[in-house]
Amino acid sequence: MNWIQQSKRLQELPPYIFSEINAIKADAQKRGVSLLSLAIGDPDQPTPELIVRKLQEATSRPENHVYSPYEGTQEFKRAVARWFHERFNVKLNADTEVLALIGSKEGIAHFPIAFVNPGDKCLYPSPGYPIFQTAISLAGGIPIPVPHRETHGFIPNLDELESLLVLHRPKYLLINFPSNPTSAVVNREFLTELVFLARKYETILVSDNAYSEMYYDERDKPLSILEIPGAMDLAIEFQSFSKTFNMTGWRIAYAAGNAKLIAGLLRAKTNIDSGPLLSVQQASIYALENALTLSEPIRELYRKRKTIIVEGLDKLGIQYLDPRATFFLWAKVPTKESSMEFAKRLIEKEGLVVTPGIGFGKEGEGYFRLALTVPNASLEDAIQRLGRALKTQ
Repeated sequence: MNWIQQSKRLQELPPYIFSEINAIKADAQKRGVSLLSLAIGDPDQPTPELIVRKLQEATSRPENHVYSPYEGTQEFKRAVARWFHERFNVKLNADTEVLALIGSKEGIAHFPIAFVNPGDKCLYPSPGYPIFQTAISLAGGIPIPVPHRETHGFIPNLDELESLLVLHRPKYLLINFPSNPTSAVVNREFLTELVFLARKYETILVSDNAYSEMYYDERDKPLSILEIPGAMDLAIEFQSFSKTFNMTGWRIAYAAGNAKLIAGLLRAKTNIDSGPLLSVQQASIYALENALTLSEPIRELYRKRKTIIVEGLDKLGIQYLDPRATFFLWAKVPTKESSMEFAKRLIEKEGLVVTPGIGFGKEGEGYFRLALTVPNASLEDAIQRLGRALKTQ
């Protein structure tokens, strides 16, 4: 069956390093190694019980067993608009500036289908979530990485960014703050400059803001790009319920922003999928209407976990970017090994699974990511395993 071949666009995608990590894990398990994984950004805690009850109630109603409107229900979109106004002081037209999604990953993947023509260039962050790059490639575009280096706090150098805009005239620039994997955040001045540059070079701004509610300091909340004057003319933002409410498996999110960008994304979606499950949307409305009560205990949980992991890394002498948001910690490889070699040795020798920075792009080499999505005792265990690995290198 040699004539059965994957498409060239799939074959040309960069190697998926996480499949290699999975193979190493499987081999370690066969040898009886007890694995502890800090590699997955999937909360270990359940969805708040009150949200689950709302889902159960909604699911029991037969009227919710039919197709959802492609764009999401009016009730859901209005709830999003209300929450967005309360949280970011941004007024959205629920009819034209909000779109329900089956997870923000889906929206990010479909966006270039709506706006990128073959050969168009698009800028994405490196290190960054792998879908940023692959979505551009699968749509026939040319992904151009924007380096996020330690010397600039893992945010772009604006002079370098402008040079890339001048050189490539990209269709869009994708940003992700708070960042996965680095946890870096940006201030209002930086976002204001981005909007200025995007307008100057006629570039769409795409913001993945899935971690906006995973902050540690109430006085230091992450911003929305849509807060910036002029952003509604050229920007779209993706928001998710997954991390804010421990709802990763529910597959519910939304896009907000410029009406033309929302309309284009909706047109792409109507030819590919359907709207989110009606009962999930109804439960999500409850989540938004009670966001502070439901999400603050989740943030407090991660504040305690952050304290455990940073104190442990400090004792081991491992350098890291102190996270102001997300439930990730971005640390420097403390040996002369590559990030992949280091991650492989941790699995093979100590059963500790971390994510090598190279999996997030070239600029991620030399670092590794830890996810705080395990209990406190497991984080303490992870620090002990790291310590043993450093002693036996």
